[in-house]
Amino acid sequence: MYRLLKQEGAARRGEFTTVHGTVQTPAFMNVATAGAIKGAVSAYDLKDLHCQVQLCNTYHLHLRPGDETVKKLGGIRTFTGWDGPVLTDSGGFQVFSLAKLRNIKEEGVTFASHIDGRRIFMGPEESMRIQSNLGSTIAMAFDECVENPAAYEYAKASCARTARWLERCKQEMARLNSREDAVNPHQLLFGINQGCTFEDLRVEHMKRIADMDLDGYAIGGLAVGEPTQEMYRIIEAVQPHMPKEKIRYLMGVGTPANILEGVRRGVDLFDCVMPSRNARHGHAFTWEGCRNLMNKKYELDEAPLDEDCQCPVCQKFTRAYIHHLFKAGEMLAMRLTVMHNLYFYNHLMEEIRQALDEGRYESFCQEHVEALGRRI
Repeated sequence: MYRLLKQEGAARRGEFTTVHGTVQTPAFMNVATAGAIKGAVSAYDLKDLHCQVQLCNTYHLHLRPGDETVKKLGGIRTFTGWDGPVLTDSGGFQVFSLAKLRNIKEEGVTFASHIDGRRIFMGPEESMRIQSNLGSTIAMAFDECVENPAAYEYAKASCARTARWLERCKQEMARLNSREDAVNPHQLLFGINQGCTFEDLRVEHMKRIADMDLDGYAIGGLAVGEPTQEMYRIIEAVQPHMPKEKIRYLMGVGTPANILEGVRRGVDLFDCVMPSRNARHGHAFTWEGCRNLMNKKYELDEAPLDEDCQCPVCQKFTRAYIHHLFKAGEMLAMRLTVMHNLYFYNHLMEEIRQALDEGRYESFCQEHVEALGRRI
């Protein structure tokens, strides 16, 4: 259940209560694709990094170790050791981005596994069953992720199919939650708004899925190569048609500056692989901008990654040491930088929430948006 506590312009401060804990929003969800953060970070580390929600990947866990295996081991929370809320994506994005050979029909999608090439079928019912076996707090509806740019007529037909798939997801989720052997009989379902960058399709699709009275609503299919201003334009068009009493999630976004702008436009939840992926390539996010630790200038730099950061890494390690670890090819370089970046993102959300609590979000946004988008 989502509760709106305060609003400043379109920006929202709220609480999202689930069977696995209450999430203070706006919030960033940390991406643990196969049940761990890439860069050797575990669910137990996430507690120290102020994480509220762990996001796991339906497609990858279905292929390895298998969702039925995870169910036998008690569900994704028991399996990974994370005791808070978990969101699982539907697998749709991976089916459309990783599978080279795929065939889309009304029933669902047949595709080749990117691991061993075996043929797999996934539709709304299969996605719901996999996520039910994983036992996540929040399951995402199965949708079609259309490439940008796309032909208008194809995008329109895809939106209609995604809406029909959503109705099937809702029916199957209700059936699965009523089963005696359900890992999480209180599993929530979020619908996903699609429509590429066509404003009329986005609005029409949002109105249609809003009528289905789901637990939350996501905006999907953005941050896939379109200009940033296009993404903001679509959020602004869709936001007025999203139910005010339901939580709102912008999928796969993004940079710290994207998050500030997303909050400004009424988004409550974010996720992105960027903090961990960039960290593994030596890029550390700081309040001054993004720092490339591969640069020679850090060879003798005894300062922490960010002098204003209280994370476990900045309390103990220097830029010079982490620079050395990257140059030496040590795995610890990735682990430390990933931990710092995740803490930075979660702390950024804490600062955003405090600014909203105090009615000064607009000035906070103006103060930091340019610096956070800078490369040092």
